[in-house]
Amino acid sequence: MALVDQLPALIGVVVGSLGSYAVQTLTERRRWRRQREERWDEKRFETYGRYANALKAQLRVAQRIGASLGFADVADPLAPAEGLPMLADAESHRATEWESVLLVGDAATIAAARHWHETVWTVELLVREGAVDGERWTTAHRLASAARDAFYESARRDLGIEGAPPPSGQWPRQWRAELSG
Repeated sequence: MALVDQLPALIGVVVGSLGSYAVQTLTERRRWRRQREERWDEKRFETYGRYANALKAQLRVAQRIGASLGFADVADPLAPAEGLPMLADAESHRATEWESVLLVGDAATIAAARHWHETVWTVELLVREGAVDGERWTTAHRLASAARDAFYESARRDLGIEGAPPPSGQWPRQWRAELSG
């Protein structure tokens, strides 16, 4: 058989091989990108969760110190002498987790996280000042709660979680007012 007679079959084999190679390469590239995105989504989820827990722990220590200073709506008082070193440790832990948020977070979530920790710092400053009126205490907590909600909303959007986050608790707590009334 002459080479000319075999040429269409050889061209078909070459074209088929190239097509198969191209499809396989594109498929593998898509799979790799999807796996990479899933890994980063998981990392962001873990990072956001650790940061939120660290900030919540910091706020909780500040609230407990506030309870010992007579601020309302907080239980489990903690004396400033004991609590201020704990508050400093909590801030150090939060700052460490912050670096991870800066590394993997999107711009909107980083901004929301920054705003949240700044509002927690306000609560912390009120505790450090000592005697502060209850209205400033309540306002600082409302602002921190709103900033927390904004962080969670932004983090959920970044993670592709659909739907609104659960509603925030009210400050001061409604059940407390109901018990007093």
